[in-house]
Amino acid sequence: MKLYVYDHCPYCVKARMIFGLKDIPFTLETLLNDDVQTPTSMIGQKMVPILQKDDGSYMPESMDIVHYIDEGFGDGKVLTGKSNPEVVAWTNSRDYLYKLAMPRWVKAPLEEFKTEGARQFFIEKKEAMIGPFSENLNDTPELKERAEAHLQRLDGLIQSDEAINGTLSEDDIHVFAMLRSLSIVKDMAYPAKVDAYRKRMAEKSGVPLHDDIAI
Repeated sequence: MKLYVYDHCPYCVKARMIFGLKDIPFTLETLLNDDVQTPTSMIGQKMVPILQKDDGSYMPESMDIVHYIDEGFGDGKVLTGKSNPEVVAWTNSRDYLYKLAMPRWVKAPLEEFKTEGARQFFIEKKEAMIGPFSENLNDTPELKERAEAHLQRLDGLIQSDEAINGTLSEDDIHVFAMLRSLSIVKDMAYPAKVDAYRKRMAEKSGVPLHDDIAI
């Protein structure tokens, strides 16, 4: 199977995670951010992640991919735990996230931005969403303060480094995708349990953090 992604994309992180958590082999293919033709030829629109199945057909939507792999491959499901409503509420409160991450992703050495055309495509689309990247970068101190307060709340919800609720669940997929997005922000202050959890989940899922290229 082949998974088409952007490295920065949190939805792609979700799809990537299940392969690592289940130790299912796959090929990872990173598309250029301005490549409209390739995903459109597969699923009729520019969107990732896209899974190319063994039979050659294509599947979009991150959680559909997660369920397909978890339920159909390996020795039983790994996402067997129940969701915690408090964790779900935490993941739904993230107004700072893209304002911190988007202006940094496009400056980082990510494969989807290796051409100037791909970089400019991303900048034009995303500045229409969150405003000028330069202004968001200038707001970093305030945005980081909000993010770090939010991370403190998460710290009290983590039951184990191995799974946020003690048993792996969809909550782990959603929470780690957010934490991985934040890892592009340099000098973020992570509470002890959050830091241990994000590092362990990166190891388990095979999706590396961006700590080493943080901006």
